[in-house]
Amino acid sequence: MAQTAVLMMAYGGPGSLDDVQAYLLDVRGGRATPDELVEEVKARYAAIGGKSPLLEITLAQAGALEERLNLAAGNGCYRVFVGMRHWFPYIREAVQEITRAGIERVTAVCMTPYYSAMSTQAYLDQLDSALESAAQDEGGVPFKVQAIRAWHTNPLFIQALVEKTAQTIRRFPEATGQAGKLVFTAHSLPAALIEQGDPYEQQLLDTARAVARGLALADDRWEFCYQSAGARNTRWLGPSLAETLTRLSQEDTKFVLVAPIGFVADHVEILYDIDVEAKRQADGLGMRLERTEALNTDAKFIEALAQIVTSGGSV
Repeated sequence: MAQTAVLMMAYGGPGSLDDVQAYLLDVRGGRATPDELVEEVKARYAAIGGKSPLLEITLAQAGALEERLNLAAGNGCYRVFVGMRHWFPYIREAVQEITRAGIERVTAVCMTPYYSAMSTQAYLDQLDSALESAAQDEGGVPFKVQAIRAWHTNPLFIQALVEKTAQTIRRFPEATGQAGKLVFTAHSLPAALIEQGDPYEQQLLDTARAVARGLALADDRWEFCYQSAGARNTRWLGPSLAETLTRLSQEDTKFVLVAPIGFVADHVEILYDIDVEAKRQADGLGMRLERTEALNTDAKFIEALAQIVTSGGSV
């Protein structure tokens, strides 16, 4: 039976503290990282267990997705591969593995639902480069690719976010009461991208509004902001989570629930930037801060991924 491959592409992260410097060199396009920044990043990973959990989680997502796809289509119809943008196994290594398997059709999906030239397109550019190299080695294009560029409005994805958020609200009902606020967050990007027509911000707002509707939240009970801006000396999308927490405390908000809808797996931006840094700030401001669980291998999310793959991203 002919097989179809799914290539899941994620950002990547260091597998140990010893990997941090080389990982940052890759992220920074070969530019050396100042020693103080290397040590700062090492300290962040040390605080969350000494490595990034992203590869382990992405592999678990891939295994769950493969099982779900084959349950519907018949055993052996689908194989799911993982390629990372900035660490092992790289996207090029996944392409080599798919080529060796002799698979002719591949659906490529980035593990970010929101399109941006700086994120999604960077994954797809790496995939194109890997395909060009493989074509030279094989004497022709090794396989056909269907690339999914965005999936932020998939109904099952929205439902998975609604369910995760509702679970936390049941445990932390004060967050959406009169003294509380639900705050959606996503990774900040340089503001110039949006000014050039990049759809990233609008897609995030579309998802946030859909989740708020699913929770039947009034507009004044939630808001959206950004987190984890990079070190580059440029203007980043805002307001930041830190700025938002400061303002909310000035408005006498006592309870904050952070829902990091920009991420689909636990990694340093969640486990450190929210669970350590933002909580520390909230404590200092006299507020209680909690966050929703990441989707990780949530069954509804895996079902959403299966639908996204089999529908080509459209529903």
